[in-house]
Amino acid sequence: MSELNRRTLRKRKKRRRFLVFLLVFFVLIGGYTFYQWYKAKSTAEENQPKQEFKFEGDEETADNFNVLMLGIDARGEEKSRTDTIMIAHYDSSSKQPKLVSIMRDTYVEIPGHGANKINAAYFLGGPDLLRKTISQNFGIELNYYAIIGFEGFVDVVNTIAPNGIEATVTPAMVQDKKALGIQLEEGTQKLNGEELLAYSRFRHDGNNDFGRVERQQEVITKITDKVKSISTITKLPELIGYAQGYVDTNVRTGLMTSIGKDFVLGNTKPIETLRIPEDGSYQDVRTDAGLALSIDLEHNAALMQEFLKDE
Repeated sequence: MSELNRRTLRKRKKRRRFLVFLLVFFVLIGGYTFYQWYKAKSTAEENQPKQEFKFEGDEETADNFNVLMLGIDARGEEKSRTDTIMIAHYDSSSKQPKLVSIMRDTYVEIPGHGANKINAAYFLGGPDLLRKTISQNFGIELNYYAIIGFEGFVDVVNTIAPNGIEATVTPAMVQDKKALGIQLEEGTQKLNGEELLAYSRFRHDGNNDFGRVERQQEVITKITDKVKSISTITKLPELIGYAQGYVDTNVRTGLMTSIGKDFVLGNTKPIETLRIPEDGSYQDVRTDAGLALSIDLEHNAALMQEFLKDE
């Protein structure tokens, strides 16, 4: 064999070994990714069995969509009122996420049930009746839903931020330990999942439910910022596993992965937020359902529609 042929043969062997190495590497990475996803999903589903809900939103969306996000005390029970009602909007073309919080005491017409607080819609007919209520009152169509219980929130936060997420604990929170449900120190500090949940749900101060909604938006923004950190990239399969295990949702896995990739890679713009009703567009009223918010529906519907329009 000539020297030229020997050199050619050695190059082929090196190239073959390199290709084998790449194949083994990607198989190992794929196996590890699947393991992390499956382990997180299985753990979550052991703690909270999955439940599917009727939801007739249009899932055939192109570049943008709206997700009805609900936080409840006892996930998986339709006979619960929602603690948190939000609409998450994402435009995959402009990479612009938006978040609308609807005050749970907003007094509206619930299809087939008359006037009531908006959070009663979930109690009366699950997420689909709440979807219809929002559509009828605000003219907003919802494509998907996502329901998370408190235990799921705690575990997801602890996975994303094992060292905690920074928040400022107010004197009112420290003084009213019973309402907070946990003992915290006053001042800016890092809170774990359980502490952050208590922080975001607290409403026994001068701002009541309005303060709670503001803190909930703050917490979601900070969690999103944490997801964008470089240390979170390796946790994406685990996070999706937890989301699928702890969150009752009809968001497809492929769409969830695509959104997660955008956030983790830092491709998204900062979250824009809105609260409904807007300041000056409501008044407190006493109703058969208790103290509620009577809102300027036409004004707030137009405000929400304008806010959720894509750029």
